[in-house]
Amino acid sequence: MPSQPEALPRPWFDFEESEIKFSLQSLMSTLRDGTHEGWVLAVYPDPKTKRPLIGAGFSLDLPSREHPQRDPLNPHPFVEPSSAELWQAAGLEPDRLQRILDRYNRDFKAWTAKQYRRKIRTRTLTPEVTDEEATHLLRISAIQAIYNAKAYCRSFDRMTGPQQMALSQLVFQMGVNLEEFTQFLGTLNAAAPAPASPQSDLLIEPSDVEHWKTVQNTLIDSQWARLYRARASSVIAMFDAGYAEDPSRAQSRVEATLRPVAVHRRNGRSQPSLRAASYSRRGARAPHKANPRARHKRKLG
Repeated sequence: MPSQPEALPRPWFDFEESEIKFSLQSLMSTLRDGTHEGWVLAVYPDPKTKRPLIGAGFSLDLPSREHPQRDPLNPHPFVEPSSAELWQAAGLEPDRLQRILDRYNRDFKAWTAKQYRRKIRTRTLTPEVTDEEATHLLRISAIQAIYNAKAYCRSFDRMTGPQQMALSQLVFQMGVNLEEFTQFLGTLNAAAPAPASPQSDLLIEPSDVEHWKTVQNTLIDSQWARLYRARASSVIAMFDAGYAEDPSRAQSRVEATLRPVAVHRRNGRSQPSLRAASYSRRGARAPHKANPRARHKRKLG
């Protein structure tokens, strides 16, 4: 009797860091930093979706989902396993996950959002995982993000290390919502010359510079960049073709072009035009959609 094929590939089991041009540890350190998702060892609700999160925003109750590859020129598939599958891939017991979810559901019914925020701020929530276990979950999620970044960008292997890391960060934070950035993805996959030397990120052709400036502009013109200026500026800067040569200069150029969120005044009080939302990487909905009707096109450099 022929063996049954696996339902989905398992890239996290055979991942080799030689497949990427940046440090996986550097990506993980960035993602667990307090200025991004933070690092909470107890279960807490996503501020927008109310779904349970842990560690660096790891979602605990998501089902597996289909994510078709719509780019006929990119043979790399997407992988969207369930939270339970990722949990097991990180080496944690399935039954334990269900017990954690059961406790979360009881607490969520008993506590208000304000009480949850206070408990997170004062670190009085009971930890559900150790620091090491949360790191395993983050590593699995980061590898999945890298895997799917290759599915979003057909020339991923020709990108510089900082560019690969930037795209992997976007995939980690936005998940399937990155599909909404059609202008960014279309520009990203537009024909661009390969680096002059596969061994160096510093030898860049002029046409390559212009291509990546255009890629950056599609993100600068997005609501995501205006809502999350600090984190967006660091990610967008990494797409600069010369980022490896002068990271500070690349980020300063991006920061100088980002606009703040538009503010409306009502009853003498300032209010943002879009409500601040969570930055959960796999939320069902997110206000990150790029704005293709921007009136003014801002250019870098």
